[in-house]
Order: sequence, then C-alpha cells, then structure tokens
Amino acid sequence: MMIILASDHAGYDMKNQLAPYIKSMGHDIIDIGTHKNESVHYPTFGRQAAEMVAKGEADRAILFCGTGIGMSLAANTVSGVRCISCTEPYTALLSRKHNNANALSLGARVVGLELAKMIIDTWLSADFECERHGLRVDMLTAMGKKPDPGTYNTDVV
Repeated sequence: MMIILASDHAGYDMKNQLAPYIKSMGHDIIDIGTHKNESVHYPTFGRQAAEMVAKGEADRAILFCGTGIGMSLAANTVSGVRCISCTEPYTALLSRKHNNANALSLGARVVGLELAKMIIDTWLSADFECERHGLRVDMLTAMGKKPDPGTYNTDVV
C-alpha cells in the first residue's frame, strides 16, 4: 500500500520515528513534509496529503500534528477524503470497517509512540465492510460534492 505521510512542526518527530516502522510493515511511503522542526501551517500539509489520496496518488494518508485535530480538519476539506483523529485502536478499527477512513491523524502531544504503532497497525490492517456500510459512505461522498450544505437530501444518494 502507498501511504502519504505529512506533519506540521509538532508532529515532525513522531512522523520521522514512525516512517521506518510503517515501511517495515511492507508499505511504501511518500513523506511530503514538513522536513524541519520549525513552525509551519498544518492546513497546507493536511490538505496536500488529502488531495494526493483523493487523486489516487496514494491509498491512504497518515498525518501528524500536536493533537491530530488540525490535520484532520484540513484533510476533511477534500471531497472523498474521510480523515479521523484517533487516540486508541478501537476507533481506528471502526473507522475503517464502518467509514472506510482513508486518512488517519495522530496527535504527537496526545498519543505515545507505542500506542501510535498499535493504532496504525489496526488501521492499516482493517478492511471496509462495504456490504453493510457502503450506502452510508456513499452518502458522505455525495454530501461532500454538493456546493450548499443546506441542500442535502439524506434520503437519496
């Protein structure tokens, strides 16, 4: 699987520590930055990673920032990307099974390195239960393509 890695300055060290671990699992990675410990704007990196996933340039993205929230918010601005900010493995599991999450955001100030490995292991190995949850994910995708949030019809996909 091709995985995009991205971080801001707060997630820089965790990203660099986990990149070799993700590679050791047999995945290819593209690290789009940041490549320094100096302050940067997380929306730039979160959005770029999400766009690459949406365009099919990678299968999934793993994002790192202080809490995981900022990068997740940035990634979720891209239609077709479903990014979760996660602090434990069970949510990671269900985000894949039920929501077909294609981006994961971790908070380097919230999650320790070993817990991050457990979350990543779970998230990368879980499969989407399309038969049961496909319609709901299709609804999310359709909602993401509409220009006016007030026009959503949740009865029709």
